[in-house]
Amino acid sequence: MSTAAPNARVRLRAKAPGGAVAGLTDMGGQPVIRVDLNSQERRGAISSSASETLAEAARAALDTGIPLVIFVASSGPDMSEGLSALHGWGLAARAIAACSGVVPVLMAVTGPAVAGPALLIGLADHVVMTQESYAFVSGPVMVAEFTGVVVDTDELGGAAAHARQSGAASLVVPDAEAAEVAIEELLGYLPPNTDTEPARRPSEDPTDRRLDEVADLLPTQTTGSYDIRHVMELLVDDAEVLEVRGRWAPNVVTAFGAIGGRPVGLVGNQPLAIAGTLDIPSSQKAARFVAFCDAFNLPIVTLVDTPGFYPGKDLEWRGMIRHGAQLVFAYARASVPRVGVILRKSYGGAYIVMDSKRMGNDICLAWPTAELAVMGAGQASAILMRRATPEEKTAFEDDYSARLLNPYVAAERGYVDAVIDPASTRAAVADAIEMLSAKREVLVARKHDNTPL
Repeated sequence: MSTAAPNARVRLRAKAPGGAVAGLTDMGGQPVIRVDLNSQERRGAISSSASETLAEAARAALDTGIPLVIFVASSGPDMSEGLSALHGWGLAARAIAACSGVVPVLMAVTGPAVAGPALLIGLADHVVMTQESYAFVSGPVMVAEFTGVVVDTDELGGAAAHARQSGAASLVVPDAEAAEVAIEELLGYLPPNTDTEPARRPSEDPTDRRLDEVADLLPTQTTGSYDIRHVMELLVDDAEVLEVRGRWAPNVVTAFGAIGGRPVGLVGNQPLAIAGTLDIPSSQKAARFVAFCDAFNLPIVTLVDTPGFYPGKDLEWRGMIRHGAQLVFAYARASVPRVGVILRKSYGGAYIVMDSKRMGNDICLAWPTAELAVMGAGQASAILMRRATPEEKTAFEDDYSARLLNPYVAAERGYVDAVIDPASTRAAVADAIEMLSAKREVLVARKHDNTPL
């Protein structure tokens, strides 16, 4: 496993024991405070001294305003130290939490991350896991003992499980070297801290490039599906999109890209997965991403195509209200430039949630194919025409679609700023972001908000 020591410009606690190596180094041409937990020493068990090194690194990142990068391979707190080790990783956790929203906190899991270290990766903004790594709070032995369920390490907390089931892994890569590359790619879209803006990315892709191919992406049937990632690739510079948490909650796509050289965060409903409806995981995923972009001054571009929230007793009992409110809250408090493009369906509460004009969206654009309404024609017919004949229902749906399922009614009321030619989407979004580049908001003084966790 690589360590920070050979390339570190400044070492932190260089002579301290415990297997944690920390210092100022460069990744992707940017200075970072990097920590490596050495898995070769007592399987990476974190001693109180190693935890103090982690905490010192976090404080250094906070004080200097540069990103904190931690490479984790640890079997947990060092049991030979007892409570001292537990208190140590608690100290590290508090120091890392203090960095949240001030400097980017990126972690790479290159081996085990068990017990306390597993909770530490939960504090990171983004986590890269190698294919052979694993992370869990309680291991297979404890699971079998307490629940009677026999499960192996990979199924319980392997990289694939965290990519698909828990959402803890933003990216999964083959090995430690690839993890370094992935961290550098993430850093390329981020500023060093919340008080600065991301550096411009070099590109010769003209902002007024027409997207003539985009017209062929949307199916003729409104119930047909397509891949929203293809729209994102056409929209951004040089078709370079870095998707994060791509395997978790696939009905929403979250990704980084650049438009006119400016790094942006992209959020889009994915019609390929449960028709792009919003459920609990997708609301959490999008909310976390929107909050991250807002913290680090990335404009947010939202691509909307959703028929609404996914209905179901199970979802409601599991807290659809609370978790759906997380996405509402994230957009409502975001102060960065926000540009929305309604491609097709935008119904009901999901229309409001997906960065609508009254949620604080700065520029709302719509394609002529956009359908903005409380609900679709079929749903409206099922409610309002329950006792009607099939012919009457068909006539109602045709009239409803013609009068209401278009962007022009919303545009007349100021809820849509412009109905645009899909081919001019890149130019329109680039112009909006350029116009909003000097946007500033005065934030309310308070200890902190109380987000619906």
